[in-house]
Amino acid sequence: MKIISYNVNGIRAALTKNFVEWLQQEDPDVLCLQETKAQPDQIDTMLFAELGYTMFVHSAEKKGYSGVAILTKNAPDNVVVGMDHPRYDAEGRVIRADFGDLSIISVYIPSGSSGDERQAFKMDFLAAFLPFVTELRKSRPNLVICGDYNICHKSIDINNPQRQVGVSGFLPEEREWLDQYEATGMVDSFRVFDQSPEKYSWWSYRGGARFRNVGWRIDYHWVTETLKDRLKGAAILTEAVHSDHCPVMVEIEE
Repeated sequence: MKIISYNVNGIRAALTKNFVEWLQQEDPDVLCLQETKAQPDQIDTMLFAELGYTMFVHSAEKKGYSGVAILTKNAPDNVVVGMDHPRYDAEGRVIRADFGDLSIISVYIPSGSSGDERQAFKMDFLAAFLPFVTELRKSRPNLVICGDYNICHKSIDINNPQRQVGVSGFLPEEREWLDQYEATGMVDSFRVFDQSPEKYSWWSYRGGARFRNVGWRIDYHWVTETLKDRLKGAAILTEAVHSDHCPVMVEIEE
């Protein structure tokens, strides 16, 4: 099973940049999207249906903001929208699809870069998300939790880490949260296959950051340890340029 995760920074904008042609070429079994910035009636799902995909959407109540989705070629056994937590579900941040013994979650963890209020919201979300995952694993032990985590885990995951001290997305408390997440038995699938530096998935639009590869790795496929032996490959697809992020891919034996 080939799974791609992509923060598209607006699905409607991405569709004007040959997104459908890119999807046809990559041909994943499952595509998880974040930051769709669209209500269900604003997305032309027929464009995806023509490629064989069914699309499941969880939009934010606020128009033009946040939102996650899962597109799949195989019919899921079950789809669950949200975390059963109104404060976070109002922002359209979590959607899950079950396929046999495998569950795939598309998550868009909040950014805290706009100020203290949103940073506090981000930390609250993280505090709720870990027990949500822990509880879910009791009934769905094989999880692929992919998306934009808005956190660089380690120094290798960010350019010039010494200059990023105190910056949201690389704060000690955020990185410690990922340490805790990992300690519960979650695996950063990309690092199973690639331990090299300067591998990023997001670049600022400012200062030619992408051209200079001055980036951050904040998009992940974290999988439960039960799936580690089923991992077949992982990659960052830097050639895709529909967004300030690029897609990330993992392959799992079904």
